[in-house]
Amino acid sequence: MKKLFIGIVALTLLIAGTSAFAAVSGIGSVAATVTGNFANLARLITAASYVAGLALAVGAIFKFKAHKDNPTQIPIGTPIALLFVAAALLFLPSVLKSTGSTLFGGSGNVAGVSGVTSFGATKQS
Repeated sequence: MKKLFIGIVALTLLIAGTSAFAAVSGIGSVAATVTGNFANLARLITAASYVAGLALAVGAIFKFKAHKDNPTQIPIGTPIALLFVAAALLFLPSVLKSTGSTLFGGSGNVAGVSGVTSFGATKQS
């Protein structure tokens, strides 16, 4: 049964790989696909940093409360460090956007960071 399952998975991966290979028609197509994925990667980093930053901020609040309840058990450095890391993660998308504009300029459409929008800003198409 296990060998049958492995065989089915291998066949599925072979078919998927063959169809993906057939979709690539040259180096230019590969380059366009890779640069197109950079915007999605930037969006993923933005979303993950916002979620992780908010989670660490909430964790810092709970650690401050735990420190207040029992100062000998939780040192004050733990919630302060969590708070600084949370702030850094919440500002990471803004830093990425500024860095992308600095490195690639306003006309950097090929390899620039285009998937980062400011928090609360509407995306214009």
